Amino acid sequence: MSGKGAAGRGVLVALLITLAWLVVGGLAGPYTGRLSEVTTNDNAAFLPTDAEATRAQDLSELFVDQLTTPALIVYERTSGITDADQQQIAADTAEIAEVPGVVGPLPPPIPSADGQAVQLIVPVDDERGEEIANVVAELRTVVGADRDGLTVNVTGPAGLLADLIDVFSAIDGTLLLVTLCVVLLILLVVYRSPVLWIFPLLAAGMSFSVATAIVYRLAEADILTLDGQAQGILTVLVFGAGTDYALLLIARYREELHRHDKPAAAMLAAWRGAAPAIAASAGTTIASLLCLLLSSLSSNQALGPVAAIGIGATLLVMLTLLPALLVLGGRRVFWPRQPPLDHAEPQTEHGIWGRVAGFVARRSRTVWLVTALALAALSLGLTQLGVTTLGESDLFTEQTDSVAGQETIARHYPAGTGSPAIIFTRQETAEQVAAVAQETPGVVAVRPVTDRPGAGPGSESDSEGGAGPTEPPKVVNGIVQLEATLADTPDSDGAEETIRDLRVAVHAVPAADAVVGGVTAINIDTADASTRDRNVIIPVVLSVIAVILALLLRALLAPLLLVATVLLSYGATLGLCALIFKYLLDFPGVDASFPLFAFVFLVALGIDYNIFLMSRIRQEAVRRGTRSGVLHGLVVTGGVITSAGIVLAATFSALAVLPLVVLIELGVAVAVGVLIDTIIVRSLLVPALAYDIGPKIWWPSRLARTNGERESRDAG
Repeated sequence: MSGKGAAGRGVLVALLITLAWLVVGGLAGPYTGRLSEVTTNDNAAFLPTDAEATRAQDLSELFVDQLTTPALIVYERTSGITDADQQQIAADTAEIAEVPGVVGPLPPPIPSADGQAVQLIVPVDDERGEEIANVVAELRTVVGADRDGLTVNVTGPAGLLADLIDVFSAIDGTLLLVTLCVVLLILLVVYRSPVLWIFPLLAAGMSFSVATAIVYRLAEADILTLDGQAQGILTVLVFGAGTDYALLLIARYREELHRHDKPAAAMLAAWRGAAPAIAASAGTTIASLLCLLLSSLSSNQALGPVAAIGIGATLLVMLTLLPALLVLGGRRVFWPRQPPLDHAEPQTEHGIWGRVAGFVARRSRTVWLVTALALAALSLGLTQLGVTTLGESDLFTEQTDSVAGQETIARHYPAGTGSPAIIFTRQETAEQVAAVAQETPGVVAVRPVTDRPGAGPGSESDSEGGAGPTEPPKVVNGIVQLEATLADTPDSDGAEETIRDLRVAVHAVPAADAVVGGVTAINIDTADASTRDRNVIIPVVLSVIAVILALLLRALLAPLLLVATVLLSYGATLGLCALIFKYLLDFPGVDASFPLFAFVFLVALGIDYNIFLMSRIRQEAVRRGTRSGVLHGLVVTGGVITSAGIVLAATFSALAVLPLVVLIELGVAVAVGVLIDTIIVRSLLVPALAYDIGPKIWWPSRLARTNGERESRDAG
């Protein structure tokens, strides 16, 4: 009677938990699909406050009544612009001036020196934020794309931003749908059940809804800044990690159903066995992600909490709602392969993982030496990583209107026309600073900003290399603004080199207090901040993970070895990815943030599988001894951890549906790294190393001594 009573209470508790989560889901559900409403994709919004480009951004507000982001409309006819084209451009200019969000009056159109192109600079209200995309869409509607051989493109900072926003708008729909389909397919293959897949997918969906609601409210309240990259990562991270946790819990639940008659009792035993490893895994990931708060870039600072919220919500749901659903479903959830009550131990001799364990036992030292050397060899590919960096026009995998426009401008104008470098200096040193800037290699023209619209770079005289307007410069609080047109496109390596040289030159002018900003300067300061973040955050993440592992395993040697294996896996992953990016995908380079993001996600997620394995090995080592525990732990976790790794790799691969190089590179890196972790590191390297070292792996805990004495007695 007491057994039936306990089972009844277990079912009642499961029912109450499920009902509570249904209420939470009802409150959180409306926020799903709305994150794009609160995203920001402007690089300038993420810069450190002390960056030079940020100071220039602040100073620029003094010189305008209204902050704007320029859209560049470029007309091209290779046989030469005709009189009819000029009339059409004039008509377009008049219509564009009436478009809501366009700040007038517009400067006059700028013909190219070869007569084959005309460029129109359209200032767009900067306060419109993401609505800039709507303004650009209206501009593209006005000008069309091709008029009897006259091609028209809308580019510039506003055009590039609009194309980025269009890409990220697919996250709420396309990426979510693809991720769901990938997870569903893998669950069907893993479980071979028409029923069981429903439960982890429902729990993952609930996790995503809860995480989305929390992130939405925080972003709406300006507590954190959300960009499209963080939004995409949140989607695949929640479904990938959630499915991983579900696989581990369900595998342990299936084991316990062989020993317990009542599903509630089996789940309680499974929860006690699996929850510590799942919690430690999630805790490690959350702690690693929160280390991004040390970043000097607010985009990184936001990504850490956003992803950590996703993992936290997933952990809570997978340890409460999922067990409740499984208890309510009983053994029937495994139909047609329901586990019988036979008190059988998992087989350790038969099957593929039994053979792997046997191979590890016979050749442990050879296995870990060979795998370590193989990973080290792959790391040599790092020499091909970061040879070039991604410019804004390199971000897309397909030809966008903005990229085509940048290429047109580069053919007919100084490539930096429309996106000049901005220099601020004291009025008394303005002429000297202008002269020094003009002499800097890569600078085509330097002109002061005046009160006359269209007198700065981009004016007709500027495109023809004239000496500049005669109007006096505009002076605000004793400061003058100069604009320098660059010879190279603003997102190119050449432009970045020019800006660095320009900063050195103008900073050397005595008492000038010169500050250089602009689009290229923003890219430079972002890249420099990313380098600083990488050097600071990576050691902190490693230290945090080592501490968590030491607490979990109650040892010092094992955590140090696990961290070393993950570092080796990280190096091998980046080395292999560098070769894939360069020779297979033909990408021009990697984003400045890529090494740090790849490290945080690969280490935080890769260490999960070692936690799943080593926590089970430690449990078995207490019962069986270390070496026997290694083999048994490898066998019983082999299938589920490999399945979990495939799920996570597949979900991050879903990022490839977005035509954005940055997210594709991150998705490929995580997918490759997770597969290396599950197939090589967790299946061969770590078990072989632990088996070869034996009980000393638990040094300095008491388990090292008791297991050592036990194995000595068994050997004797």
